[in-house]
Amino acid sequence: MNELFLVLLFIGTALVGYKIISHVPSLLHTPLMSGMNALSGIPLLGAIQAFHNDLTIISIILCLLGVFIASINIIGGFGITGRMLKMFKSSRG
Repeated sequence: MNELFLVLLFIGTALVGYKIISHVPSLLHTPLMSGMNALSGIPLLGAIQAFHNDLTIISIILCLLGVFIASINIIGGFGITGRMLKMFKSSRG
């Protein structure tokens, strides 16, 4: 695929995603973010697959950066979601 098309597709989806998320009520924010943390595994797998397919030095650096950022998003997101869910547990039990 054309690299320019992929960059434009990324920018377009980022703008649409921002527009959609900015209109989510705060009551639904935590459940939606928990689901998005689970979906963060998809870019992680994509970065690993891209690393497997192309072995130029720039692609290796970008793939490792993608794996690192997606891993931080997954681990941190589930950690924060776990802390938020602890707030709803009762102390009686």
